[in-house]
Amino acid sequence: MGDFIKTNKTTIQIFVIIIIAASSLLGYLTWYVSPDHITEKVKVIRNTGNGCIVETVDNFAINIGPCDAQYGEIIIATYDAKLKHRALLMNPSG
Repeated sequence: MGDFIKTNKTTIQIFVIIIIAASSLLGYLTWYVSPDHITEKVKVIRNTGNGCIVETVDNFAINIGPCDAQYGEIIIATYDAKLKHRALLMNPSG
């Protein structure tokens, strides 16, 4: 076993580096796609067949799903806060 490790030291190091890189990437992706739910007061700007579109405190329009509120109502809603971050990444100009 000792000779195997000595002769294949570089291969083992590369294998360990690949395992560490893959684990780090998997951890980051898991964190990135996991939801970060927050609850706040929002204003309903549209009630569509796909759910209510609401405006958050910082002026983002987010679909919160089915609700029975009408235009202009202030409701308390829970949504994924990472949606805003992802929207900014898709359209950084505004």
